[in-house]
Amino acid sequence: MDDLRAVMAELDAATERMLATVAKLTDEDLRQPSALPGWTRGHVVAHIARNADSCWNLLEWARTGVEVPQYPNDEVREAGVEASAGRPAAELLAENEIAAARFAAQMHTMPEAAWQATVRARAGWAHPASYTIPRRWREVEVHHADLAAGFSDKDWSEAYIRWELTDTLAALRSHGGLTVTRVRAIDADIDVRLDGPGPEARGSARELLSWLTGRTEAPSWPAPPRWPLPAPLGGSS
Repeated sequence: MDDLRAVMAELDAATERMLATVAKLTDEDLRQPSALPGWTRGHVVAHIARNADSCWNLLEWARTGVEVPQYPNDEVREAGVEASAGRPAAELLAENEIAAARFAAQMHTMPEAAWQATVRARAGWAHPASYTIPRRWREVEVHHADLAAGFSDKDWSEAYIRWELTDTLAALRSHGGLTVTRVRAIDADIDVRLDGPGPEARGSARELLSWLTGRTEAPSWPAPPRWPLPAPLGGSS
């Protein structure tokens, strides 16, 4: 639980950084392309808000024992983003502030026993409710960079990089899909051997994570599988 509380604190800080960036965006800024193909910055901001609501659903499921899907279906998820993407900057900021505060209130008042309840991601894979917190942290950090509005993968927190790289590599060991023999961070004690026939991927933890998340091209390394992956087998934080 102490580790989970630390992740909550990191998520709170990441959310504040993201909201500060969104607060600076004008209506015109939001109509411009983001780093995600086919999405404007408005789409990314709308998605971040809707994701907070969806993560709230998972914690409510864990809290009450009554199944509350992350999203009713993919169509509803996509429609929610489209409905908000074109709204004025002030409205999108308010949506994110409200959604983030609502999620934080749910997160910080969860009964300890509820964290071990099993819930399911939108894609169908199961995980303990506690894993919802780092999943939300991932969404905030990565999509903050996807806004292409002054914050990039170079600004990801060191704590996020360590957790995400460790988690992603554990998922790759569980589920496969990466054709390298080894991934080694030269500036961190992260060194994972995989079953792939390809080369060793060696670099800074930040460089490796940018590559594995598809945010940076790395011609000397093979293309990673679609990210994010399901939680590592055997549970996660």
